[in-house]
Amino acid sequence: MQQALAFIARHGKLGLIAGLVAGLALPGVAAAMRPWIPELVAFLLFLTAFRIGPVDAAGKLNDLTRTARAVLVLQLALPLGFLLLLKLFGLPMTPLALAAALVLAAPSVTGSANFTILLGHDPAPALRLLILGTALLPLTSIPVFWLLPEFGDLAAVLGAALRLLGVIMAAAGLGFVLRHWGARHLSDLNRRAVDGLTVIALAVVVVALMSAIRPALAERPAELAFWLAAAFGINFGSQLLCYTVLRATGRPDPVPTSIVAGNRNFALFLVALPPEATDPLLIFLGCYQFPMYLTPTLMRRRYDLL
Repeated sequence: MQQALAFIARHGKLGLIAGLVAGLALPGVAAAMRPWIPELVAFLLFLTAFRIGPVDAAGKLNDLTRTARAVLVLQLALPLGFLLLLKLFGLPMTPLALAAALVLAAPSVTGSANFTILLGHDPAPALRLLILGTALLPLTSIPVFWLLPEFGDLAAVLGAALRLLGVIMAAAGLGFVLRHWGARHLSDLNRRAVDGLTVIALAVVVVALMSAIRPALAERPAELAFWLAAAFGINFGSQLLCYTVLRATGRPDPVPTSIVAGNRNFALFLVALPPEATDPLLIFLGCYQFPMYLTPTLMRRRYDLL
């Protein structure tokens, strides 16, 4: 079994692509799996925490300080700068501008550490950004809300963030405990087997997240193409910009930080938006899965070349 999982891990990028294709080809399965997204995400977090272990995840004091600074830049400085530029130039808050603002203000997606593993880099910085970024979201989102009158209830987003943080802490805590007490030292084969199981979990999660794409493809292909281009531009553009700046300034952990910069859990904010504002953003959420799950395939050479 471990050999089979290790084989899947070696071809993890193909597994993620297979999940995207299945989400498009099997809309009935995607719709049936959608209610299970929270449980699937929790299982994915558990696997990630187990694979990394509590010691590597915690890091040193300077790692945590650097993580806090990165969170403040990614979730506070960037969205505020973007919104202030819109106001400075008198640009309207279009659905595209709102989508970009939400992405910039959101914490990391739960799969960022897994994408980092598939790119061959240390996943611990990405996991630290996920946990601390979600924990600080109730604070970093308040100034962003003040500049976004389109939002409804701030308490709804804060509640969603706290629920997500609870899931993260419970799933990660269980993974850390089992790793510490049951498998403190993983062999290379054990580690690859966990990576293979993680690839399967990621592929299953993306099938569930693609439930809104197939109807849009059949009914509004031009609109879908627009949002797909926007998703690639926002995601990959954020990754490339972050990586270029971090490399130019000699900062550590440029790849995991850049992956987090482009892959954000902006779906948290949708609970606070009025219904008339959420329709295009739901399509954008589905389109956003494409650059996210193609990051290990399409960004590998970019990170190696830059």
